Amino acid sequence: MGSGDDPFVRLRGAVVVAGGFPLLSGVDLDIERASLTVLTGANGAGKTSLLRLLGGLVALSAGTGRVAGVDLATGDRRELRRRVGWLGHEGSFYDDLTARENLTFAARALRLPLGGLDEALLRVGLSHRATTPAKALSAGQRRRLALAWLLVRRAELWLLDEPYAALDDEARVLFDEVIDAALVGGATVVVSAHQALGVRRASTVVRLAGGHVGEDS
Repeated sequence: MGSGDDPFVRLRGAVVVAGGFPLLSGVDLDIERASLTVLTGANGAGKTSLLRLLGGLVALSAGTGRVAGVDLATGDRRELRRRVGWLGHEGSFYDDLTARENLTFAARALRLPLGGLDEALLRVGLSHRATTPAKALSAGQRRRLALAWLLVRRAELWLLDEPYAALDDEARVLFDEVIDAALVGGATVVVSAHQALGVRRASTVVRLAGGHVGEDS
């Protein structure tokens, strides 16, 4: 484990290779605890690959990296994944289960308390869809359900991959409010977006191109 003075995330020369192709080509990055970092760049720039590395979903091929005190090269990435809340392009829901049943199943799998499920559905505006099968939810409603899962999980690190996709203006405001509340609660949030728009008060904006990163605040 790192000391209390260490950044929550520290990457030095981080490389991720898949199928012989470098997805990340030597990334240097520091992220402080309870901060909001926005990743920008074109499709294929490496935003999703960087999020997946931070979440322990892909292996570090070269360089060094630590996230929440876990060494990405030698540490237990399964332990890291248990501390991460992920929102990707598609929510990992069972189509035949209702919105509430999906949250219940996921919470039980991680042995989380079930008391906050209805509150989370209310917070994201899905109370009226609690008994609706996931397959009948719109794309925007599925994004809201994914956000409800993040609220239930209370993760230490939030990794949000293009969270504003398929959302209307009302839902975008909701996502901003939930992100703000997570930051106040001590979570570290990393968001990918094509442009540094929508997410307010970002601590850092990180621009990626070709698997490389150039940082400006």
